[in-house]
Amino acid sequence: MDVRPGDILIMKKNHPCGDNRFVVLRAGMDFKIRCMGCSRELMIARSKIEKSIKKILREPDDAL
Repeated sequence: MDVRPGDILIMKKNHPCGDNRFVVLRAGMDFKIRCMGCSRELMIARSKIEKSIKKILREPDDAL
């Protein structure tokens, strides 16, 4: 799965604050993501996060 820093992940389940959108801060074996509702940062293993992603929102790349 191609997830890059700056992508917005829409998850299957909501965060306890009620929002299901997270922005990717760091991608690798672990992901560092920030909730867009309450700004809490989480570190989650790649295997766990890939199962819970519903949709990835990405800005289109500009062709130079």
